[in-house]
Amino acid sequence: MEHINLIDTFSEFKELKNIDRVTLIRVLEDAFRSVLIKLFGTDDNFDVIINTDKGDFEIWRNREVVADGEVEDENLQIALSEAKKIDEDYELGEEVTDEVKFLDFGRRAILSLRQNLSARIMELQKDAVFNKYKERIGEIITGEVYQIWKREMLVLDDEGNELILPKTEQIPGDFFRKGDSIRAVVAKVDIRNNNPFIVLSRTAEVFLERLFELEVPEINDGLITIKKIVRQPGERAKVAVESYDDRIDPVGACVGMKGSRIHGIVRELRNENIDVINYTTNIQLFIQRALNPAKVNSIKILEDLGRAQVYLDPEEVSKAIGKGGLNIRLASQLCGYELDVYRETEEEEEEEDVSLDEFSDEIDAWVLDAFKAIGCDTAKSVLDLPMEDLAKRTDLEEETIQHVISILKSEFE
Repeated sequence: MEHINLIDTFSEFKELKNIDRVTLIRVLEDAFRSVLIKLFGTDDNFDVIINTDKGDFEIWRNREVVADGEVEDENLQIALSEAKKIDEDYELGEEVTDEVKFLDFGRRAILSLRQNLSARIMELQKDAVFNKYKERIGEIITGEVYQIWKREMLVLDDEGNELILPKTEQIPGDFFRKGDSIRAVVAKVDIRNNNPFIVLSRTAEVFLERLFELEVPEINDGLITIKKIVRQPGERAKVAVESYDDRIDPVGACVGMKGSRIHGIVRELRNENIDVINYTTNIQLFIQRALNPAKVNSIKILEDLGRAQVYLDPEEVSKAIGKGGLNIRLASQLCGYELDVYRETEEEEEEEDVSLDEFSDEIDAWVLDAFKAIGCDTAKSVLDLPMEDLAKRTDLEEETIQHVISILKSEFE
C-alpha cells in the first residue's frame, strides 16, 4: 500500500511544470539517499534508479561476499552461503548486487521520504516560478482575473501561478470581473514570506512600449525606435519615436492607416489619448512638437537652469497647458526641461497690461503662484480665462478666484 502511495507521489511530481527532468531526478535521488544514510549510516554502496516517466523507482545494494561468520556489517557485506542463494556462481571477494524493497524499511522511513520529497519539490516549484518571472520583467503576460480585493487583484497565469495587480498599478478606467482575461507587464519580482511575489502593472511606461511593439511591426523589427514615453495612465501619453530609415515615417507607421494600429492600444488603455511625436535632437523643435496641439511662436532655452521659456499667442496658451496642466507637464517630462509659458501680445496691449507681481500687496503670494503655474503671469491673462477654467487649472476656491478677479478688474477701470 505504501509502495503504491509513493508511486502516486512520483506521478504527481512528473506532471510538474517549470522543473526540468534532470533537476527532478536529482531531487528524488537525493531524497532517497538521505533516508538511506539515516538507516545505514552511508549510501555509498547503493544505486538509486528513478524512472519519472513511469513514476517508479528501484534501489540496488552492492555488498562484498565474505566467508560465513566473518560478516561485520550486513549493509556492506554478505555471507558466501547467502550469496549463493542468489546465484550459485558467486565466490569470495566478489560483489553482490540485489534489489532492496523500500517497503521493508518501515512506515517511518516511507513517511520521512514523502515529507522530504514534498518539501523539496515545493521549494523547486517556488524557485522555478521566481526565476521564470525574474527573466520576464518588462514583458507582457496574459492572465485570468481570479479574485478582486479593494487594494489589489489576484491574477492566474496559464500554469496557475499567482500574480498580483495592485490598485495603484491599474489604469483608473479599468474594470474587471472574475474570469476576465487581462494583459499587464511584469513590473517586479520578489520573495515574500518564502514565496515568489510577482507584481504586474498596467500603468508603467514599459507596458505602453510593449503594446506598440505588438501592434507596430517596424518597432519589433528595429526599424523604428521608441526613444521615450511619458504618461498619465488613462488620461494622456506622449511617445517620442525615431526611424533609422528615411523612407519610413515613424509617426505614420505607429498610428497606422486611419489610426488602425494605435486604436487597439488606445482601447487597451481605456481611451488614453496618445500623442506620437517625431524625435529630434533639436531641442527647440522637440519642445514645439511635444506641446502639440498648441502652436508655438518662439522658444528660449535657459540651459543652466534646465528651463525653457515658450512664447505663444494668447489663444494657444490653454492648449499648451492642457486640462489641469497635464499637456505641459508631460511635455516637460518628455523633453527634460521645465517649461514656462508666456503670452505674446501687441506692444500696445503689453504696455496696458500689468504683471501679477504688482498685486503682491493685495493678493497672497501662494495665490499668485497658482496663477503663474498655469501660465497666467499678467492681469489680463487671468481675466481672459473663464472662471470654470481657472478653478479647474489652479485648484483654487471659486471665492478666492472671484476675489482676485475683482482686484484685477479694478486696475483697469
